[in-house]
Amino acid sequence: MSRSDDAPTVIGISLVAAMVADVLHEGVGHALIALTTVAQSGIWSTVAWSSQYDSRLVAAGGTLVNLVAGILLWVALRSAKNASPELRLFLLLACAFNLFTGTGYFFFSGVTNFGDWEVVIHGMHPYWLWRLGLIAVGMASYYGAVLLVSMGLVQYVGVSRDDRSRWRGVTLTPYVSALVLMGLAGLMNPIGIQLVWQSALPATAGANCGLLWMRYYIPEGTIPRRGDENIGRSYAWILPAVLSSLVFIFVLGRGIVLRR
Repeated sequence: MSRSDDAPTVIGISLVAAMVADVLHEGVGHALIALTTVAQSGIWSTVAWSSQYDSRLVAAGGTLVNLVAGILLWVALRSAKNASPELRLFLLLACAFNLFTGTGYFFFSGVTNFGDWEVVIHGMHPYWLWRLGLIAVGMASYYGAVLLVSMGLVQYVGVSRDDRSRWRGVTLTPYVSALVLMGLAGLMNPIGIQLVWQSALPATAGANCGLLWMRYYIPEGTIPRRGDENIGRSYAWILPAVLSSLVFIFVLGRGIVLRR
């Protein structure tokens, strides 16, 4: 962690951003769409939405909501001219988690033949071509997301591309924070421990891996457009992050029954 940024605050911001992306994916993209279309009830947890009746729209909903949220967060980040560095980092990380999850799911389902987009393309012919299409779309869109997020970290958060120590602090720390959070919450899920290995960890470790190497793909000429203020100690981020993480792990992690 760079000495110039406060580690507990970066961790707190990372946890909140990761929870936002997960709630949007499972809660809005799957649960809400299911309850307003085909399902009478179901169980919503941090790793899955489970109900008796689902559809292609429900399966695709998580990814689509993440992508829309990522775009809106990017617009908000660009517009946040007078925002604090902590808020700008949150907008950037929330954008990253949403875009990486959304774009990464295409590639994941195409390669593994598992997950939301396997449900979406199930029964379509020629099936092998649809899988190849998912892989191609996933690779292209994920690379685009990596470019966008890496540029945003420089331009709008003010992290210099040459400051390796600070760069590691605001990318590796969020990556590990999200991985630990989703792993702990996944262990509580009501469906079974296999979802931790099949969903929670791959979706977090795999989808967000762009944080670890995106520094090497920043377009030439990318320079800060905002101040390079450091991330300071902020209990306004730390305390809510701790409390919401406990609820996320021990309440939502165990699953919540929702009905129309």
